Amino acid sequence: MTAVAAPASVGRRIGAAVLVVVLAVELVVAWPSLTAALGALESPHLGWVALALLVELAAMASYARMQRRLLRSAGVNAPLHRHVALAYAAHSLSVTLPGGPAFSTRLNYQQMRRFGASPAVASWCIALSGLLSAGALAVLTAASVLAADGTPEWGSLAFLAATAVLLTLGARKAAREPEIAARLLARANRLLRRPPDRGLDRIVGFAGQLRAARLTPGHGAAAATFAVLNWLLDAAALWLCVHAVSEGAPISVAHLVLTFCAGYAAATITIVPGGLGVIDSALVLGLAAGGVATSTAIAAVVLYRLISFGFIIGAGWIAWFIIRGRSATTAT
Repeated sequence: MTAVAAPASVGRRIGAAVLVVVLAVELVVAWPSLTAALGALESPHLGWVALALLVELAAMASYARMQRRLLRSAGVNAPLHRHVALAYAAHSLSVTLPGGPAFSTRLNYQQMRRFGASPAVASWCIALSGLLSAGALAVLTAASVLAADGTPEWGSLAFLAATAVLLTLGARKAAREPEIAARLLARANRLLRRPPDRGLDRIVGFAGQLRAARLTPGHGAAAATFAVLNWLLDAAALWLCVHAVSEGAPISVAHLVLTFCAGYAAATITIVPGGLGVIDSALVLGLAAGGVATSTAIAAVVLYRLISFGFIIGAGWIAWFIIRGRSATTAT
């Protein structure tokens, strides 16, 4: 046992030593940029910072309005401030907790049920809002690629559009023809050696609820617009942060938006809360590639993350406590 443990212990020590050396080299190489970035953060233009904060708040409000439009299309009306509070709280759960998206989905479902949505309508709204948000980011990426004289991934855009259409059409088909689901249920019950009509009442009830989930063209267009605005305003906050720490950074709007989209796309492949490290590195590299000095890029990204991650997450947890307190009061 000792002979096996010794090589493993030596390996861990070597790995730790290599990591320390790499970090030390990176710190030495990046030290001039880091000190310059800290200097820029000590004296940002407060007007640009305040404007960036207001734009980030508007981005969160746009997401809340998107979900509100989807629910209104299904006949569910709730005050805007409750949707905004839910957007903040769900966002904070999603990006700060391990397995955060599951907690966020659960909170969205519970609160939409409190708003008056049926289980089917709440599930439909959560699924469609996720697709709209992903589709909006893809559209924004494609537009920035075209503006930068590139070639967007048309296949990805087509896939997202087709998925959204199929989800909507599938919900309407299931609502109008519940017998299709009933036949599938009967086959599944036969395979499981259960009565053929077991669970049929739930299928019929769910289909009846889905009939209310009719996305009208007006509400659909408004929801899609708010989904795009959510990302566009977020990117605008990054642009304002760049200007807050520099005197007119030479970066095009198209390149900045493309950098922003690439950063958030990269965050989808990490399990680190909030994409910490991944988003930041991608944004710094993208800004530097667009002509922004490295020290300015670091300062701008740190300032942007203080607003979009620090401030917004803090506000989200306050909203979560308020929602939790209101739910407890209602339950009693």
